[in-house]
Amino acid sequence: MTAPETSSRAHIISQALPYMQRYDDKTVVVKYGGHAMGDTDLGQAFARDITLLRQSGVNPVVVHGGGPQIGKMLERLNIVSEFKGGLRVTDKATVEVVEMVLAGAINKEIVQLINAEGGRAVGLCGKDGNLIKARKLKRTVVDPNSNIESVLDLGFVGEPAEVDPTVLKLVLKEDIIPVVAPVAPGDDGETYNINADTCAGAIAGSLNAKRLLFLTDVPGVLDKDGQLIKQLTVAKARELMADGTISGGMIPKVETCIDALERGVEGVVILNGKVPHAVLLELFTDGGAGTLIRP
Repeated sequence: MTAPETSSRAHIISQALPYMQRYDDKTVVVKYGGHAMGDTDLGQAFARDITLLRQSGVNPVVVHGGGPQIGKMLERLNIVSEFKGGLRVTDKATVEVVEMVLAGAINKEIVQLINAEGGRAVGLCGKDGNLIKARKLKRTVVDPNSNIESVLDLGFVGEPAEVDPTVLKLVLKEDIIPVVAPVAPGDDGETYNINADTCAGAIAGSLNAKRLLFLTDVPGVLDKDGQLIKQLTVAKARELMADGTISGGMIPKVETCIDALERGVEGVVILNGKVPHAVLLELFTDGGAGTLIRP
C-alpha cells in the first residue's frame, strides 16, 4: 500500500470518530429485510458491520424478516397459501412453517454469521423472556362495487400489543448482540407472525433507540423525479404521502417510521441493504446512506 493510500484510509477512519462518539453506548435497532438477505457476501458484510458497531461501543439490536424464505419453504412443503386483500392468510400449518423458518433457520444463520466475524450474538423471538405479547391483527377492506367495509381474517397474523425489553437489556449489558425473530405469543396461547418492520419499530420504541434502520431493497424515499430525499420531518412525510409522492409499499414503511418516532425513537432511516456496508455509511459518515425521518 502506497503512502497516499495509507494516509487516505487514516483520514477516513479519523472522520468517523465524531460519529462513533455520538453513538457511544446508544442503542441502534437494525431491521434486516428478507430481500437484503439473499446474497452471501452481503450477509457476511452485514455481520461484520454489526460486530464493528458493538466493538465501537454501540448497542446494536437486529430484527429480521424472511418473507421470501417463508414462501420458498411453503412451496417445498406443498402448502398452498390463501390471500385476502393481497395479504397472506396465516393458518395453523403456515404459522408452524413461519416459526420454523424465522425463529429457526434464518435467526440462527444470522447469529452464526455475526459470531463468525468475532461478535457474540444470541437468537431470540417474542416468546423469549416475555419479550413481545402479540394480538391478532385486524384489517379492513372496502368493496369497490358496494362500498361496504368488511373485516379480513388473516389467521395467525399479529401485531405487538406489549413489549418488555428486559431480556434485551440484560443481553446488551453483557456485550451480546440480540437477533430477534418477529414471532410472538398471544393471550390465547397461539403463536402469531408479526410484520418485521412493525416488530422492529415496537422494539426500538421500548428501548428509546437512538436510531432505527430499515434495510430494504430501495435507496430510501424518493421525490417525484426519482431522486433520494436525504431528510424528512414527520409533517413533510405526511404531506408527501397525501400528494402521492410516497406511494405503494413505501407508505406502510413510512407509517411504521412515524409510529416508531412517536414511541420515542430519535430518528429512523430507510436505506438500501444491498449497498455494501450501508449501516456504517449511514451511522459513521457525513452523507449517510438513505432517508432520515425525524419528529
